[in-house]
Parts: sequence; structure tokens; C-alpha cells
Amino acid sequence: MVLVPERLQQRMSHPWRKSVPARPLQGRRIVVTRARAHARELVRALEELGAEVVAAPAIRIEPLADLEPLRAALTDPGRYDWIVFTSQSSVQVVCERLGAAYLPPHMGRAAVAAIGPATATALLHHGITPDLVPAEFVAEAVVAAMAARGELRGKRVLVPSARAARDALPVGLRSHGATVDVIPVYDTVRETGDGRGLATDILARRIDAVTFTSSSTVRGFVEMVGREAATSGRFAAAVIGPVTAATAGELGLTVAVEADPYTVPALVRALARYFGEEQGGKPET
Repeated sequence: MVLVPERLQQRMSHPWRKSVPARPLQGRRIVVTRARAHARELVRALEELGAEVVAAPAIRIEPLADLEPLRAALTDPGRYDWIVFTSQSSVQVVCERLGAAYLPPHMGRAAVAAIGPATATALLHHGITPDLVPAEFVAEAVVAAMAARGELRGKRVLVPSARAARDALPVGLRSHGATVDVIPVYDTVRETGDGRGLATDILARRIDAVTFTSSSTVRGFVEMVGREAATSGRFAAAVIGPVTAATAGELGLTVAVEADPYTVPALVRALARYFGEEQGGKPET
């Protein structure tokens, strides 16, 4: 199944509050590790359900200084059949650093795919309506959805991405015969800051949950607080989807909460259910 823009708008219009009781996170201290620039939605949603949010950004986004390879790739309006955006960050860097003449709808025949609703919203903010958003918000689903739209053999696909992005998308597209140009446009780097205070709170059981919205936030968190605190099991690790869950498991964290679908609103709902329904109250320490 593929979400076309109309269905995307419908899905995004459903308030996350409808499926959870009022303020089920009251009294919970929940850590947000997302990059500061992208954390507002998650922080607001958690606070509206009563949580005390502990802001501890584990990563930050650094646009690459030289975007000439991307600019050169976009010089020919008919060069690509698809442009695939895999994060809000890739949208922001591309749309804010390049002139409008390099972007859709000036890209001729190129269709635009977004990996999920947050990325689609970022595109809409810049006046670009995505042609495709998969029903599941992972790279493998993007490949399947694009293949379902038509033959990929011989098609040219541009993927502006993080320098250290997963290779599932280009590998999957190439397996269908597409020619894929992956052009890095930003780095995801460890946020500076001292995590010893947060580590102390974790070991003292003063943190109820830690949220992770990407594999890089998991890795940054472990580096920030240290392996002892990160793998102590003294908080509920809440992840946005299976890729992030896999990274958490590889680094020794036990995942207690996983969003489905793989979105920030679903992550908040999952936390509300975990604490409000499954736990039935604050766990004993």
C-alpha cells in the first residue's frame, strides 16, 4: 500500500490524543535525545500528557559546506526520474541551501518520494508535494512502493542523504535495475555536552524513559552517558521503529516501547499505553 498525498494529509490530521487517556505520563521523567532542531513536536506532545521532559540531545545535524556535487547533479532538469528524501534534515539542507531553480517543480519529470509523514511535511513546508510516501516508514518500504509504481530498470534516482546513511535504499533500488546517485548533504555528529549528570539520574532511577528517534540518537546517547548507565535497564527505552530498535539491541539496550507506525505521534501513544495501561502506575524502585 502507498499513501498518496490526500491519504497522507488524512493520516497526519488524526490527533494522537484520541487513543490515550488524559495525562497518562503525569510525573514521568522522560529523556528526549533527538537533535534540538527537530525535538519540538516530541517535547510538546510528551508535556501535554503530563511528562517532565529532560532535553538531552545526543546528536546535531551539520550541513556539509560543499553542496556543489548536489548542485551539479540537479543542473539538468531531465536527468532524474525520482528524487528520494529520507529525512527532514535532507529536506531542510537541500531546500534551504539550494535556490528554488534547482528544486521541484523545476525538476521536469522527476517524481518525489518521502520516507514518511514528517519528511513529507517538511517538503510541503517548502512547497513540494511528494508523489509517494510508503505505508511503512523505512527504506525497504520506499523501494517496494517505488517498484509498485512502475518498472525501475533504467530509471535514474537521486538520494540526498546523511554521509553515514544506511545503504538499504540504494542497494534495494539497484537490485531493481535503477541507477542511483547518493549524494551526502549533511553529517550527523555527536552533540557536545557532559552526560554525567544524566547518567547519575539514570543509575539512581530518577529517569522513567529515554526516547530514541534514530540509530544515531542511540549511539550518541551511549557515548554521552556511558555504557553502564545506558545498559543498566533502569529506564524504559522507547524507539521509533525496528531499525532504531535493532541498533539499541546491538548496543546492549533492552527495548521496552516501539512505535507502530514509525512516527513521533505513535511513539508518544506507545509511551502513554506503556505507563498508563500496561504499568498501571509508577514502577517501584
